[in-house]
Amino acid sequence: MQPQAVHFVKSLSDRRLAVAFLIGISSGFPWVLHGSVLTLWMQAEGLSRSAIGYIGVVATIYSINWIWAPLVDQFRIPLLHRMFGQYRSWILLCQAFLILLMWLISGASPADNLLLVGIYALGISSVSATQDVAIDAYRVKLFRRSEMDEKIPYASALAGAGWQTGFTFLGGTLALLLGGEMLGFSWPEVYRLLTFFVLALMLIVVFSPPPVDDDESLAAEADAMAPGPSNARYQWLRETLIDPFGEFFQRCGLQLAVGILLFLFSFRLGEAMLGRMSLVFYVELGFSNDEIALYRNFLGGGMTIVFSLIGAFINTRFGIVRGMMVGGIAMASSNLLYAVMAEVGPAPWLFVVTLLVDNFTAAFATVCAVSFISYFASRTYTGTQFALMTSISNFGRTTLAAGSGAIVDGLGGNWALFFVLTTLMVIPALLILVWLSKMLENHRAAETGAPS
Repeated sequence: MQPQAVHFVKSLSDRRLAVAFLIGISSGFPWVLHGSVLTLWMQAEGLSRSAIGYIGVVATIYSINWIWAPLVDQFRIPLLHRMFGQYRSWILLCQAFLILLMWLISGASPADNLLLVGIYALGISSVSATQDVAIDAYRVKLFRRSEMDEKIPYASALAGAGWQTGFTFLGGTLALLLGGEMLGFSWPEVYRLLTFFVLALMLIVVFSPPPVDDDESLAAEADAMAPGPSNARYQWLRETLIDPFGEFFQRCGLQLAVGILLFLFSFRLGEAMLGRMSLVFYVELGFSNDEIALYRNFLGGGMTIVFSLIGAFINTRFGIVRGMMVGGIAMASSNLLYAVMAEVGPAPWLFVVTLLVDNFTAAFATVCAVSFISYFASRTYTGTQFALMTSISNFGRTTLAAGSGAIVDGLGGNWALFFVLTTLMVIPALLILVWLSKMLENHRAAETGAPS
């Protein structure tokens, strides 16, 4: 066996990578609740494409979770913290609230009271966005700083695979089968049945290991950064709200920091536009819920783990910037296959080919993006800075993508043209990446003292 292959296999034997995958499921699953399940429920009750698209604005909360992310880093939940530590206690609390909200939304109706359904969906996304802060920080802190270059690409790959497994393969397939033609449960019943899935996810968190991190050195680093006055209230405010964001801009420099955030904002916008309308497109094209569950969720989602690992292996060979460039081009180009589907019609073979290509390129791009964010996140303020960068990325993916249904309506239902437009949306991000690559070279040279 080749040395690279041996190293690849040894890297995957670390049990912390399995934890990264399992908690990734907890992160991806809630998107089913305010995403695909709610979309099909609204479509079944006769709501318009525009209404279905606009309800997606509840996911905007993922774009602003950096506001309260410092609390997840700093506030200790009574009793739970003593038993499970800082981040696992927050994950468990969020999952408990998620179960409550699932029961509440199951008692409402989109056709009769869309506002109430929207409020409950907003609650689900808020709890999920808070959980993501804790999950991202917990995953990064499973590894020591000395292991970042070797382990983080694989942890990112398996976290992405877990997210896709929770969203499409397990949560999505289960939800679609329960509400599909064969089993025939109503959508409110689907929400209530899925609460048992959340209970299983809670058990995974309970039995996950505590972070293995050099906490003492991190605490010393935080104290050394900004000693500040002795006033306890001011010091708490500074450490909670000011230092996490100030450290990011100070460490990267203003120009590089702004460039990173601009890139993350635009990188996956086209993919998000497609994703928000994909289920509506499949149904309008003529596929049944059972067929969608089989092809999109079971087959496509089932390959995500393999695709993510391949993406991690490729990413370690390319490096951060080149990996993002290749991943962005591949991800956007795969959208053209959906344009072909729109012209050909409901051909199962084309559906399978499109999903396989799309899942591979999306998994590769996800690994690149998470590795990119992990590279720039501070070890001292992990949860807050990870939330800041993912929130900026999610703003393009959630808030702007909420208008995707209106775009399709504005194009007169021309799905092929819509998918071509989503392909072109990656161009600004790639241009920013080219500009960003030079700044990264200068930044690394400044850190090492080498000429740029």
